[in-house]
Amino acid sequence: MSLYDVAIVGAGPVGLAAAIGCKRAGLSYVVLEKGCVVNAIFEYPTYMGFFTTAPELEIGNHPFVTGHDKPDRRDALMYYRLVTQRENLNVRQYTTVNKVHAAPAGFTLEIEAQDGTPGVVEARRVVVATGYYDNPLSMGIPGEDSENVSHYYTEAHPFMGLNVTVIGAGNSAADAALDLWRSGVNVTMVVRAPELKSTIKYWVRPDLENRIKEGSIHAHFNSRVVEIHPEHVVVQGEDGRTFELPTDFTFALTGYRPDLSFLDGLNLATQPDECLVLTENYESSVPGLFVVGSAGFAGKTNQVFIENGRFHADHAVAEIERQLRSGELRPA
Repeated sequence: MSLYDVAIVGAGPVGLAAAIGCKRAGLSYVVLEKGCVVNAIFEYPTYMGFFTTAPELEIGNHPFVTGHDKPDRRDALMYYRLVTQRENLNVRQYTTVNKVHAAPAGFTLEIEAQDGTPGVVEARRVVVATGYYDNPLSMGIPGEDSENVSHYYTEAHPFMGLNVTVIGAGNSAADAALDLWRSGVNVTMVVRAPELKSTIKYWVRPDLENRIKEGSIHAHFNSRVVEIHPEHVVVQGEDGRTFELPTDFTFALTGYRPDLSFLDGLNLATQPDECLVLTENYESSVPGLFVVGSAGFAGKTNQVFIENGRFHADHAVAEIERQLRSGELRPA
């Protein structure tokens, strides 16, 4: 079993940026990804468009060329796939990291292949770039795990003519509600707050507000879903009373949070807002363990994106290179 200079957990844009940095610095590395390359983008709505321009999504100085002003999901998948191929990055897809342990030489990572085969990877440094999109917030209500509920929205076509409930009031919920309505779906939103979130994209919010105002999309504010059944959901309204809402399918788009449970036991220091304690180079309170992108910002996931997270990787790799070149050892 070889000892890598760096083990990178997560093959999203930020993890790939870290891999490119390691390669160009002459550091041995491996990227461990439990899904496919840029799995979070793969899970995005089928026809989703980014609200940023292509240059702001670039990594490794590879030009992101697209035929329109702002790239969409398909453009991004092709771009990051081609970058991975052109750089010949050492990425192990469908490999889950179950646990990270401190070791004399650095760290030991317990991994599991897609077929369940266990394994171990050893590395002097670890860069965590797992993001947060694969860990939806649970509502903890009966029926949440049933087949007619999803925390991810893909496209509207399968729901034409059906009753669909959308739980949430952020960008994901807003985009889903509008797309469903335009595809002939009877949409109802259930929102815990008295109004839609202020963070909804500025060109989407008025569209949704107008659809709600005219009654094209129904909305219950100051309300929450308390039970989900095959043909209806139970909603607790603002007066505290409950009522049944006919529903064929439910999208619980209530947000996502980083899942760093595979780091349990390392005693990572956190801040009051749930963000990790990180240095300016994104090294955690555990020497040699770096957390880049949105993975370290549980309380500020709406402030860390591909656009700025990709630079976290540059800072982390530069610090790792400095430490390893200087012979600086990770304390046992």
